[in-house]
Amino acid sequence: MTIRLFDYHRSSASYRVRIALNLKGVVYESVDLSLLDGAQREPDNLARNPQGFVPTLEIDGLQLTQSLAIIDYLDASFPDPPMVSKDPARRSKTLAQALVIACDVHPLNNLRVLKYLKRELGVADAARDQWYRHWLREGLVALERMAEGSGRFLGGDTPDLADVCLVPQLYNARRYDLPLDDFPTLVRIDAAAQSLEAFAAAHPDRVKGTG
Repeated sequence: MTIRLFDYHRSSASYRVRIALNLKGVVYESVDLSLLDGAQREPDNLARNPQGFVPTLEIDGLQLTQSLAIIDYLDASFPDPPMVSKDPARRSKTLAQALVIACDVHPLNNLRVLKYLKRELGVADAARDQWYRHWLREGLVALERMAEGSGRFLGGDTPDLADVCLVPQLYNARRYDLPLDDFPTLVRIDAAAQSLEAFAAAHPDRVKGTG
């Protein structure tokens, strides 16, 4: 089986998929596509990913897009450890936490949105960064409340899909100098996750230039 991840080290969506692959022990080849250089819009990438995004996971010619859909495929194909519980209530809680980030925070702060704010609307860098921090903080405020009573991870004793989504967003929060004092539970969980090699090996600083 040949597994190839079309990736960019700072892409939050790609970061999620790297973590999931590592947690499941799936060996893969990384192909770096620089979003800053516009490689995602090149014809080859558009052919595999019609949105012109990363990541795309290619498995023996099958091309999978959208990070949560990719992780769902991985969960079905490599079930241990599971990213979502089979228990309906636990599953719903995990998905709600993950979607706060993947559906409510990340789309507003995606690189293409930030570029549009600057290039098309003429938003100054400082105001653009304020936009980023505003929407990220809103999501983290809600997620901190949703994390009350969590164990070592959002997933309890072991990380799940919500943790896979959380860690890349806290990486982004630090890059954009968002104070994290109001999110002690999330910071604690992030530290626990990053102590695991599956998370540490997926960190942008570890994978940069390895594709």
